[in-house]
Amino acid sequence: MQGQSLPLRVATLLTGLLECLSFAGVLFGWASLVFVFKTEHYFEELCEPNARLMGNATGLDDCKAQDERFSLIFTLASFMNNFMTFPTGYIFDRFKTTVARLIAIFLYTSATLTIAFISADSAVLLFLAMPMLTVGGILFLITNLQIGNLFGKHRSTIITMYNGAFDSSSAVFLIIKLLYEQGISLRASFIFISVCSAWHVGRTFLLMPRGHIPYPLPPNYSYGLCSEDGPREEEKKTAESPNLELSEEFLSPKEEISRPGQQQQEARSFWSYAFSRRFAWHLVWLSVIQLWHYLFIGTLNSLLSNLASGDRVLVSTYTNAFAITQFFGVLCAPWNGLLMDRLKYKYQEEARRTGSSASAAALRSTVPSLVLTSVLCLGFALCASIPVLTLQYATFTLQVINRSFLYGGNAAFLTLAFPSEHFGKLFGLVMALSAVVSLLQFPIFTLIKGPLQNDPFYVNVILVLVTLLTFVHPFLVYRECCQKESPPRVA
Repeated sequence: MQGQSLPLRVATLLTGLLECLSFAGVLFGWASLVFVFKTEHYFEELCEPNARLMGNATGLDDCKAQDERFSLIFTLASFMNNFMTFPTGYIFDRFKTTVARLIAIFLYTSATLTIAFISADSAVLLFLAMPMLTVGGILFLITNLQIGNLFGKHRSTIITMYNGAFDSSSAVFLIIKLLYEQGISLRASFIFISVCSAWHVGRTFLLMPRGHIPYPLPPNYSYGLCSEDGPREEEKKTAESPNLELSEEFLSPKEEISRPGQQQQEARSFWSYAFSRRFAWHLVWLSVIQLWHYLFIGTLNSLLSNLASGDRVLVSTYTNAFAITQFFGVLCAPWNGLLMDRLKYKYQEEARRTGSSASAAALRSTVPSLVLTSVLCLGFALCASIPVLTLQYATFTLQVINRSFLYGGNAAFLTLAFPSEHFGKLFGLVMALSAVVSLLQFPIFTLIKGPLQNDPFYVNVILVLVTLLTFVHPFLVYRECCQKESPPRVA
């Protein structure tokens, strides 16, 4: 059975990677799409008369209102990308994979068809289409992350690789921009993406489970084409010893000594983890770094226009460079997962020899990743704050590495720090709460464009100082691991 299922698992892995790479995170190529929208005169009626007469698609001060409208659309879409992961995570946990993916396909296809058939006169529909597109994409990602459970010790590597593919999919809008410049209309590109929904449907029923992929994987587990038992039998298998093993892995040292019973562990379950200090600081870590990325992506077109003094060719060149670097996220992200997998194996081997907590060893493997992500964010933030156009190449490079580490590390940390039965809900909750923080990007953009007169210096200084808070999270995780690995004190 193991030998027969291996080709199916590899097919599931590769097609899932292609799905995330081509569809899931396209929103974050927004700067490329904005360039096309401006060429198509979307929201141009908001510009001052002299900007319209000049026909400058990257006008500076004259098109401030147009830039704000595009920034508002991205703010809303990126907010929904995060905020809706909580209800969609619940749908995934409650109704399982097939239902979640069918909802994703409906939202995604509706969005791409809407974008395909709107024009400058109906551009306001972008406020509906872009959030639908991003919610469908995040559901694709959530349902694919469980594929890491099929590959045991490589689980974190695969999870981070999928998150990297999610980041890299932003290059899709660059491809649309380049095709547009070669004469292929925006409508044709998005109709093609809509037709690809048939492939999503086929993959849902042929290469994905109806339920969830359990972890640890039970013997003779089957799904998809080679599944004989169906989802109910599959759930019976996973409801027994694997869950018991998982709950033991996440017990604290005191609980390992005096276990209160499985029902009591179930009773404290989700909300006890959601209100824990570990989760709260992880939320701060994610929210601050993510705000930097959303603010940078959402205002990139305006930033490049300012630094290039409105030169349309330069803005196009740097926009293309940014989108190309995004593609390499899929190559950067697995290194983060590989680092965590190697460290987890090393620390758990040490834990077996010393008899210390296995859960603490797994958690400790996330600390270097958390620190490295914070360091990368600090470097990216400092480069982005310096108003030199050529330096933005370094900013783009640090941004894509940091972003691929951020989301891959976020998902991997949640799988290692909390029980897997709550992954969907905790992943959704942390993304939803961080979405509230991401709403700050629009008032920050308005503040820079208005009272600060396009001078972001003071805003950047404050945000760089706030970024230093992200180093508190890995420090607390490391201290907690040290406490868990030491002999428990009797109260």
